Amino acid sequence: MTPAEHAKAAADLLDAEHSGNQIGLLSLRHPEMGMDDAYKIQNAIYRAKLAEGRSVVGWKIGLTSKAMQYALNIDIPDSGILFDDMIFDNGATVPADRFIQPRIEAEIAFVTKSPLGGDNVSREDVIAATDYVAPAIEILDTRIQRVDPETGKTRTVFDTISDNAANAGIVLGAARHKIDAADLRWVGALTFRNGEIEETGLGAGVLNDPIESVVWLARRMATYGQSIEPGQIILSGSFIRPVECPSGTEIHADFGAFGSVDIRFA
Repeated sequence: MTPAEHAKAAADLLDAEHSGNQIGLLSLRHPEMGMDDAYKIQNAIYRAKLAEGRSVVGWKIGLTSKAMQYALNIDIPDSGILFDDMIFDNGATVPADRFIQPRIEAEIAFVTKSPLGGDNVSREDVIAATDYVAPAIEILDTRIQRVDPETGKTRTVFDTISDNAANAGIVLGAARHKIDAADLRWVGALTFRNGEIEETGLGAGVLNDPIESVVWLARRMATYGQSIEPGQIILSGSFIRPVECPSGTEIHADFGAFGSVDIRFA
């Protein structure tokens, strides 16, 4: 893809976000596109949002579970950018017209207290740089059609990465924990939709350990000359399948002793 094509794809995705009208699959429009193209489109969206006055509050990691990697025929995670207008209070109600096709995932969030970067970042570095961990819900949305109506082709990982890894919002629970207060592999969640349990999972589903997910992110960012800044939020990856959230949905994620998170969709 050319730089002009990257810019056009980014502009189309931003227009879809603002209008609520999804665009067609970029992977159909540009069958030659690859991973670098997808991140270049995401970076063009990043620059446009900064120009609009948005600021970066953190990063998300996706496709960390084997099930999702197998489904998309990819063997590495992906990442996206968290902006300041994506944060929702615990227990808040999302306006009906805010998202196109919202879904949620349950995750463990890391909040940093010192910089984290470099291609040799270790587990020990992540532990030292973490201020606290907290239960979290990620709100997903897709500005790209999930399935092409004419061909039946589904989104590829390149479509998802271009679309800022499908990120749309973040909700942090009230609980705060030191990173060594629990074995994060065994931190899990019971996720309820409208009072009925939909999904369960454990932190070990995230690259065997959510800390390793943050290691991956820091190293990947280093290849692009980026680093994680103090005070930023890192969504380490979901350990449940996405839960659809049509209008009227109430979500309660019960992390047991780790805390809980709630969000509603008007």
